[in-house]
Amino acid sequence: MTGFSPEWLALREPADGAARNGQILAACAQAFAGRDELSVCDLGAGTGASLRAFADRLPPRQRWTLVDHDQANLAAAGQRLTAWAERAEAGEKELVLSHGERRIVVERARRDLAIEPHCWPAGTNLVTASALFDLTSGGWIGRFVAALAADRLPLLATLTFDGEIVLDPPHRLDATIAGAFRAHQEGDKGFGPAAGGHATDILAVRLRNAGYAVTVGDSPWRLDPPMEGLRAAFLDGVAAAVAETGLLDSGAIAAWLAAGLAAQAIMIGHRDLFAMPGQSER
Repeated sequence: MTGFSPEWLALREPADGAARNGQILAACAQAFAGRDELSVCDLGAGTGASLRAFADRLPPRQRWTLVDHDQANLAAAGQRLTAWAERAEAGEKELVLSHGERRIVVERARRDLAIEPHCWPAGTNLVTASALFDLTSGGWIGRFVAALAADRLPLLATLTFDGEIVLDPPHRLDATIAGAFRAHQEGDKGFGPAAGGHATDILAVRLRNAGYAVTVGDSPWRLDPPMEGLRAAFLDGVAAAVAETGLLDSGAIAAWLAAGLAAQAIMIGHRDLFAMPGQSER
C-alpha cells in the first residue's frame, strides 16, 4: 500500500471525515449560501473524498473537476462516486450524479500539479485540496497563491499535516519520533523541499498578503483501536520514514512502534483553512 493509492485513501477517509473542522466547513458553506450552482476544482483529488465530504454543504447544482496525477486514483473516483450516488450516468467525458437534492457533474483530469499549480478550468468558483499542501514547497505555494489571487478564487484547504504526532498515553520518544518524521517529510516530494508542518502558516501568510480573509482551525486525527487498519498502516509509514533519516536506531523505532500499536489512541495534527479574496480578516 502506497501513501497515495486508492487503498490507502479508502482507509483514511473515515478518519478524515471525523477530523475536518466544522467551523471551517461552515464558513465555506456560508460563503456560497443562496447560490443555485457552484463550480469546484479539487486539487490532488484522489478518489473524490472531498466531493463526498462537502457536496451536501454546497449549492444544489454542482460541477466538480477532480485533478490528480494518478490515473488509478481517478478511475477509483469514478467507481466510488458511482457507489455513493443514488443515481449515476456515465458519459464520454463526464459523470452525472444524483445525491439527495444535489445534481453533480464530475469531470476527471490527469495533471502534474508540480509543473503547473494553475490547473482549474475557466468558470471555477472554489478551489479545494485535502492533505496536499504539506507535500508542496514554499515556492510552489507562492506560485499557487499568485495564480489563485489573479483569478480571485476562494480556497478550502483541509487536513494539512502540522507536524504533531503523539501517543495516548504519551511515550518518551514521541517528540523525537515526530521530529525525525518532520525532517523526512521536508524532503523533496516532487514540488521542491516540502513545507511539511509549516505549510498552513506559509499558505495563510501568502493569502493574507494577497488580500484574502483567512480562517484557520485544527482538524486532528484521533486514531482509536477500532481504526486498527489505519493505525497499523500509519505507524508502519512513520517507522519506515524515521528509519530512512538515520536519526534513531532500530531499537528505539521498534519500541515506539510497539507502544503505538498498544496505545489507546494516536493523535496526528492537521489544520484546515478557508480563504476568501478581498474581505477583511476575521
